Amino acid sequence: MRVAAALAMLLLAAPLAAEAEGSRVPEGYVAMRGGDFTTALRYEDRPGRSRIAPFALMQRPVTNAQFRRFVQAHPHWRRDRVPRALAEARYLSHWEGPLQPGDAAQDARPVTWVSWFAADAYCQAQGARLPTWGEWEYAAAADETRADARGDRAFRERILAWYARPSDTPLPRAGLQAPNVHGVQDLHGLVWEWTEDFSSLLVSADNRQQGDAGRMEFCGAGALSMDDRENYAVLMRVAMLSSLGAADATANLGFRCARDLP
Repeated sequence: MRVAAALAMLLLAAPLAAEAEGSRVPEGYVAMRGGDFTTALRYEDRPGRSRIAPFALMQRPVTNAQFRRFVQAHPHWRRDRVPRALAEARYLSHWEGPLQPGDAAQDARPVTWVSWFAADAYCQAQGARLPTWGEWEYAAAADETRADARGDRAFRERILAWYARPSDTPLPRAGLQAPNVHGVQDLHGLVWEWTEDFSSLLVSADNRQQGDAGRMEFCGAGALSMDDRENYAVLMRVAMLSSLGAADATANLGFRCARDLP
C-alpha cells in the first residue's frame, strides 16, 4: 500500500517537475534540447561531430531599445565613454546620441555597430552569455519544419540570397520572420551575429601561434576543411566572423544571448 501511494505521489509530481523545468527558461528565450550535431566544419584536431548540451537561446536578436537600457544602467558602455580597446570609433554610430537610438522604428530593429566586448558585457549583465559557434549553428540549421534543413538546396539558396543583398538599407524590425522549428526567429535574413568563440574558428594548427597572432587568411586555413563543400553559407559566416577583432563593429552585425540549462 505504501509503495502504491509513493508511486502515485511520483506520478502526480511528474507534471509539476516538467512545469518547473519549463519555468527555468526566461521570458524571451527558447529552450533548445541539444544533442549530437555534425558541423560542416572539420578541423585536423577537432572532430566535426559534437554533443550540444541543452541550452536556452534568445528568440530574437537584441534590439536597440534593449541595448539602450543596458547602456543607461552601465554608462561606461556609452559610445562617448567606452575605451577604444573595447569598441572602435564606429561603435553605436547609427544612434542619434549616446543614449538615443532614434525613433520607435529604430528601437525595434536589432542593434548593430556593437563590438564583441559590448555584446559579451550585455549578455553577462542579463545573467547570460553569447552562444557558442556550435550552439548558434545548431539553432540555425533548422527551417520552419525541420531541425536540420542544411541538406536542402532551397534552404541554402535562401540564405545566400540574403547574403547577396546590399547592407546599406535600413534594417527591418526584429521578429518579422516566421519561427523555425525550435521557435527561434531571425537567425538568417536580418543580421550576422557574434558568437562566444568567434575568434577561434580559423586558427593556425600550430599551438605556438594560437590567439590573434594565429588567425589566418580564410583561403590559407589548411587546418580547416568542409565536409559539405556545397554549404557555402557556413563558409561565409566563418570568414565573416574570423575577419573581425573583438573591438570591431559593422552595420550588419548584431547578437543574441544564450543561457545554460540543467
